[in-house]
Amino acid sequence: MVLTTYIVRVYKFKKNQPRNLVGLVEEVGAKGRRGFTNLEELWEILNSPIPTLSSLQGEGESSGGHMRKNRQEKRR
Repeated sequence: MVLTTYIVRVYKFKKNQPRNLVGLVEEVGAKGRRGFTNLEELWEILNSPIPTLSSLQGEGESSGGHMRKNRQEKRR
C-alpha cells in the first residue's frame, strides 16, 4: 500500500451544514489541483489519483486557474 499526502484547502463551509464545503486538493509532490464543492466530491478526490497538470492542459486549465487569473487582473 502506498501512502499519499494531500494538502486540502477549505475556502467556504456552512456552519450548520458541514457537508457543504468548497475548496481545493493538491497531492504533495505533484503538479495540479482539483476543486470540490461538497463532502462527497472531496471523498471522491481523496480516493482517486489526482491528474497531473500536463494531463489537464488538454482539457483546459486546472481547477483554481481562474482564481489565479482573477487575482492577477485585480492587481493591474
